[in-house]
Amino acid sequence: MSPWVLVALAGIMETGWAIGLKYSDGFTRPLPSVLTVLGALASFWMLSVAMKDLPVGTAYAVWVGIGAVGTAVAAVVLFGDPVNLMRVLGVVLILAGIAALKLA
Repeated sequence: MSPWVLVALAGIMETGWAIGLKYSDGFTRPLPSVLTVLGALASFWMLSVAMKDLPVGTAYAVWVGIGAVGTAVAAVVLFGDPVNLMRVLGVVLILAGIAALKLA
């Protein structure tokens, strides 16, 4: 599998475990807690495999960016987080940074 596909999947998994942290309620709810930890482990594993072939700084930054954007969007949908111009611009800037790193 392409290392960039692994980074993308790892970033999606990062979104999942970040949202899982909210559902785990401070790790007091067993099922969401276990799923969150498993998601984090899967995400880290995929990122580590991708880093065999990709520059560490680029792979990590893209992974974090995908996770941050995914989490921000999911939080709006799932938890009603506010949407305003500054938040949207922040997400656009993160996406621009991911694109720049990928193309560099």
